[in-house]
Amino acid sequence: MILDRKRSTFGWIDVLLLIFLLGLALLPPIDEVHKQLTLLAIGILQVLEGRLIAKLPQRGPAYSVILKILLATLLIDHTGELGINSDYYPVYYLPVATAAMYFRTLGTLCWTVLTSLAYCSLLIPAIKIEDYELTPEGASVLATRILFIFLVAILINRFAMASKRQTLEYQEISETLEETNRQLRRAEADARRSERLAALGQMSAGLAHEIRNPLGVIKGSAEMLAQKVHDMNPLASELAGFIGSEVNRLNSLVARFLDFARPSHLDLRPARVPEIVDRAIEAVRHQFPAANVTIQRRYADHLPDVLLDSQLCEQVFVNLVTNAFQAADGAGACLEIGIEPEESNGKSGVAVIVEDNGPGVSPELREQIFNPFFTSKKDGVGLGLSIVAKIVDDHHGWIKLESEDSHGRGARFHVFFPESPSD
Repeated sequence: MILDRKRSTFGWIDVLLLIFLLGLALLPPIDEVHKQLTLLAIGILQVLEGRLIAKLPQRGPAYSVILKILLATLLIDHTGELGINSDYYPVYYLPVATAAMYFRTLGTLCWTVLTSLAYCSLLIPAIKIEDYELTPEGASVLATRILFIFLVAILINRFAMASKRQTLEYQEISETLEETNRQLRRAEADARRSERLAALGQMSAGLAHEIRNPLGVIKGSAEMLAQKVHDMNPLASELAGFIGSEVNRLNSLVARFLDFARPSHLDLRPARVPEIVDRAIEAVRHQFPAANVTIQRRYADHLPDVLLDSQLCEQVFVNLVTNAFQAADGAGACLEIGIEPEESNGKSGVAVIVEDNGPGVSPELREQIFNPFFTSKKDGVGLGLSIVAKIVDDHHGWIKLESEDSHGRGARFHVFFPESPSD
């Protein structure tokens, strides 16, 4: 059965239908009350059919066909001398037309057979009359009418099925276009991000190289100054030590700039993603030994090996898990990490989902968190997620921040690595 939902509102086609049925009701014999009441019932049923099917999508079409067969049989029985000879026999086109629109071909044929049997049942009272005789001409007329009923049913079913197939094709095309548009928007966002990364990366590289040389001079001078004034001026020695420690911090920051700016030279080897993630979790555990965060692992079985640079990918998950620890630390803090096979854009690979129950990321910041130098932390420099995105991009994968839960809390990072990033 085809479960199309028909409109349930009263339209101009229903008005035309009622006009035509009114015309039949006004044809002689006008004083035939049974005929007029039956035509009125048919009109009401046809007008309310949409509401019936909308309320009962599974059984509504069958109820409508059965009622129309009964009403058609009743109309013919009251409008002909022997019923079977009634000029209103085309009323049987109504139930078969309804069946043709709502059922497939086999179902339409079954309902048409039932309609034909209902029509032939009118012969039963006629054959009880002694002077009635079904002549060859009469049998030919009866067969012709029944065949026309089948012909109407098949023709309407053919067009109805073609319309439904075309509608399904349009729906599939619409879904394909929608998916293509989503991919195009994603590609445009990736392209814009890549342009920003390239421009800022070049700037970072130049700036880092320019800063490193004077930092070396400053650090060396501070160390020499600390040695010379160590005994004579403890305060000056302590200040020189501060200079050295701050220079070391700046050197670390410059090193991160260079990590972000320089082209990646991947050492790709088959690797098991769960092992890399577990190493990253242990590294963060050692970094935050007092963190009160519960970790839940959901690793799928039989995960494929993926061509990865294990050291760089471990850096990816160290950054993500570190951010999750910092966001979710506290009473009831929880970090969920899921690893499962996934298909993306025709490529098979492995997806890693890192989800915390921290405060989450506000909607206005969601498009900026992967940009370089953007951070919401007081002591951050905004390169952690930028470096993560760069490493994932170099592996021809992708990373995105998905929507939070219904309460607007938590961050959910979805990372995908293809099995073979070279294609």
